[in-house]
Amino acid sequence: MPYSKNYAKSSDKTVYPKWIEVSLTAEEEREAENLCREKNIGVMKECIADAREIVRGEKLFETQTHIVRIATSLFEKRASHEVFFKESKTKEKFDKQQD
Repeated sequence: MPYSKNYAKSSDKTVYPKWIEVSLTAEEEREAENLCREKNIGVMKECIADAREIVRGEKLFETQTHIVRIATSLFEKRASHEVFFKESKTKEKFDKQQD
């Protein structure tokens, strides 16, 4: 089942928007998933580096478990999810249709 999202299109004729459904093709969806994966890997690496700095800066006992737990917490706050990338792609398609 392809990913889809509805967007409101304004009209001069009525105050009520017309809702338009924009779907991604399987290829576009895979592209969004791959972009998300690449971004998330980069974010996780940054979170691990930041976690190491936090542990050293606070003079905490440095173990891999502590670093991974802190990195995971940071990642959960920073990470963009696949849905965001898919929504961005559908919005891009919607905007192109409006031009």
